[in-house]
Amino acid sequence: MKLLESSKFEALNSALSFQTGDTSMFARIESYSCKMAGNDKQLYKRFTSESSPNDLEALSPPQTLMDLSPHLARSSLSGDEGVTLCDTISRKTLFYLITTLNQAFEPDYDFSEAKSHEFSKEPSLDWVMRSIDGNLSAVACEQFNQLRNALWSTINEEIALKDCDIYSYNPDMSSDPYSEPGCLWSFNYFFYNKKMKRIVFFTCKALNPAYVDSSNSDFDMDEEGCY
Repeated sequence: MKLLESSKFEALNSALSFQTGDTSMFARIESYSCKMAGNDKQLYKRFTSESSPNDLEALSPPQTLMDLSPHLARSSLSGDEGVTLCDTISRKTLFYLITTLNQAFEPDYDFSEAKSHEFSKEPSLDWVMRSIDGNLSAVACEQFNQLRNALWSTINEEIALKDCDIYSYNPDMSSDPYSEPGCLWSFNYFFYNKKMKRIVFFTCKALNPAYVDSSNSDFDMDEEGCY
């Protein structure tokens, strides 16, 4: 996996990391090539040593559906006889997601032991966009409204959103890099374009400003980006 430099993403990251009266928000969008080289190939061989890359593993229900009413969530996730249906993921794609996390949060965290049930496949681009827009606009409605079109057009230019499978990472507290005191909410989305062999990773957290210590944060918040 290789981080693909993007001045447009760097500008968005700066604009999306700021402080309002009662919330500090830190966002980061990064693009990664899924082409394996060097150490990645060795890690991949170990990761798939006891299974085929095409073997499937079960994912957890998508977070965007679980945020709906229980009735709608059950209807969307159940078969004709009421048996809950789970999305699955190949070992190869799961490796890409885990490696992206390791790249994004190195050297402070190691996700090598992450399991498939800590991830979800999201049902649609529209659901994910509405979920992200809702979180960001709740923190800073006016500022986000000015950025929204640029945000999604820039991501689309990089990854061709309509051709993507979208996954989210929803770990338990012991594995969550955002399980720090004062974290109000967070999200981690992967936009995976198989044809392009590329992933755009969009991660964000909102903190109570009383707990913010930018020197220890996983994100850098430019003082000029504070409102």
